[in-house]
Amino acid sequence: MTTYQHPLPQSAEKLFLTDGGLETTLIFHDGLELPCFAAFDLLKDDTGTARLNRYYRQYIDLALEHGFGFVLESVTWRASPDWGERLGYSEAALSRANARAIELLQALREQSETGETPMVISGNLGPRGDGYAADRHMTSDEAADYHAWQIKSLAEAGAELITALTLPETEEAIGIVRASQAVGIPAVISFTVETDGRLPSGQPLQGAIRAVDDATDKGPAYYMINCAHPTHFEPILQNGQAWLERIRGIRANASCKSHAELDESETLDDGDPKEFGKQLRRLRELLPNLTVLGGCCGTDHRHVAAIAQACCS
Repeated sequence: MTTYQHPLPQSAEKLFLTDGGLETTLIFHDGLELPCFAAFDLLKDDTGTARLNRYYRQYIDLALEHGFGFVLESVTWRASPDWGERLGYSEAALSRANARAIELLQALREQSETGETPMVISGNLGPRGDGYAADRHMTSDEAADYHAWQIKSLAEAGAELITALTLPETEEAIGIVRASQAVGIPAVISFTVETDGRLPSGQPLQGAIRAVDDATDKGPAYYMINCAHPTHFEPILQNGQAWLERIRGIRANASCKSHAELDESETLDDGDPKEFGKQLRRLRELLPNLTVLGGCCGTDHRHVAAIAQACCS
């Protein structure tokens, strides 16, 4: 069975795609209800699992068509203890959900992987609180204690890396990296930023990356930016400084709206997929090590197809 970890194949030059806005696709396109934005809850029955399987297949087919690699990101962004408790999951049931999420990805890889399209299985973590606000401040030790359980569950199930998405501040990121180091699994840290390119905590992105690297001896395998439109952060990537080399992934929003506006919106703003693809191609010119590209809120397979088209021409 194929396994990846040391080194992760996306740490080389080959381009890897990943998926789009899972939760917004399920809610706005499929009309599903996702309490607490928790897609992992669909794994509780065969119908939900089959829907997730179809969701992934659209993106896998794009990677196969264009000869890119693919990062299979698990549906476990909300499958941590606090969120699981809010959804009525016992610890045992939540552990099974994390394991089933990885098993789904393993089956997809076994069915689809080729030599030209390696597929890496990522265990996805979300913030303990609201990703749009630094509203649940923890020390790095508290964050490590909180996230250690899910990181261990995902690693034991077969995840090859941990990707923490939509993080609003640095202490939680440091804790996630340290908990991943304790388990021996690579960690990827993805910060979200506001329309001014700063984290919801107010910290500049450059300072956040430096703070996590300093506290963990450059522990993250790499960094990402997610849940922000390219126009929100492209201006801060113009300086050509060395810290930009640590950013290897982008999962951008389709909409130019702020987090506050998106939170209040009852309709889907899916932007212009073709322009979205061009915007992410431009980011590859600013970020020398950018190899992982996908979408976040408002995006679907059309946006990732546009990325593939823009980046293979």
